[in-house]
Amino acid sequence: MTSLSSDLLPHIERGLADLRDLVALESVSAQGRMLPETAAFVTRLLEAEGFAVREYPGKVAPVLVAEAGEGPATLLIYNHYDVQPEDPLELWETPPFTLTERDGRLYGRGASDDKGEFASRLAAVRAVRARHGGRLPLRVRWLIEGEEEVGSPTLERFVAEHANELRADGCWWEFGSVDPEGRPVMYLGLKGVMCLELRCRVAASDLHSSLGAVVDNPLHRLARAVASLRDEAGWVTIPSFYEDVREPSPADWEALARLPGDGESVRETYGVTQPLATGPAYHERLNFHPVVNVNGWGGGYQDAGSKTVLPAAGFVKLDFRLVPDQDPARVLSLLRAHLDAQGLEDVEIVELEAHQRPARADAAHPFVRACTEAAREAYGAAPIVNPSSGGSGPMHPFMAALGVPCVALGIGNVGGRVHAPNENILREHFEKGVAFGVALLERLARP
Repeated sequence: MTSLSSDLLPHIERGLADLRDLVALESVSAQGRMLPETAAFVTRLLEAEGFAVREYPGKVAPVLVAEAGEGPATLLIYNHYDVQPEDPLELWETPPFTLTERDGRLYGRGASDDKGEFASRLAAVRAVRARHGGRLPLRVRWLIEGEEEVGSPTLERFVAEHANELRADGCWWEFGSVDPEGRPVMYLGLKGVMCLELRCRVAASDLHSSLGAVVDNPLHRLARAVASLRDEAGWVTIPSFYEDVREPSPADWEALARLPGDGESVRETYGVTQPLATGPAYHERLNFHPVVNVNGWGGGYQDAGSKTVLPAAGFVKLDFRLVPDQDPARVLSLLRAHLDAQGLEDVEIVELEAHQRPARADAAHPFVRACTEAAREAYGAAPIVNPSSGGSGPMHPFMAALGVPCVALGIGNVGGRVHAPNENILREHFEKGVAFGVALLERLARP
């Protein structure tokens, strides 16, 4: 890695102090905790750096839009101030809402997702202002919401309605990571996600299992439904499911060919015994192909021993990860038609949470090149560029309504335990995140 410029050090320390204060705010959106208070604190931090901040009501938490600076380019930054619940509390080694440093790691809920990302970026803005006599040499627009961890139910409508005040040359997305060798990992898109529950009921109450000879079983019917959704290789078997899948561009394929490894670190970290793809197919499927997953299954007797019962009802939880240009509404319609064709008209489909549509930036876009060059400058190594993340988030409204490419590059790490107890970042990665932010802002500010 490259060494840090000495003028960044005080801004890094101040950024870490901001992070301590942010982690102390228990902004758990799923439980509605401390969301207005956290929005107010974020507003004060931004206003202290010369941002004009406007607050708008959201379905769950306030949405903040901030703007500062003037120059040849406009950068949009997207972050969120809400966090996941801290449960299970007993698995935390230190208090979840107290930022604690141990062996070069900083632990706390939101240390990575997403308060650490916000604090490192704000530190970069401070550093650039200091280098330019207190002014920002480009326009920075910042959208910060408090609903990301509950599916961003306000965001799609909000971005469309406020498109004029959010227009930019590119969007710096809210996450990213650094690999174990110190190379930054960059993502140019996100898969869409659709979370569903299949439900089946065959009676008003549970029955004696002897009646299984004359009454169908809801868990059998759900098993038939699930088995019909994909083949042994993991390919989705719903008719017409792949019709709308966008063919990757030549630049996408070039980026894919440069990705290192074939998922061996995932297999080793999690002890995977049934991989569906290795070799070149690993990255291709993770970046470019949709998938259906079974998240959970319930119904009938679950305790020790046996209970000879025919359950009255059962459920299965699913998620679909979608790619451009798949539409969740069309996929839902295809799923309904598929189940009906299997004679499973009684299996109900219940939509859970807000759907997210897929999005992917053009790998050849000038903003992508600027991010790549800034990453090389800050880290002393070329970034690993993924055309898409295998995960999901509310990126589509930005690309669809604003027409801006989105690039995710940040301070996460493979052992960061995001959404889990002992969430953490490496101090070194926070420092490099500030350096990258400075390099990107300075690069975009050049005429």
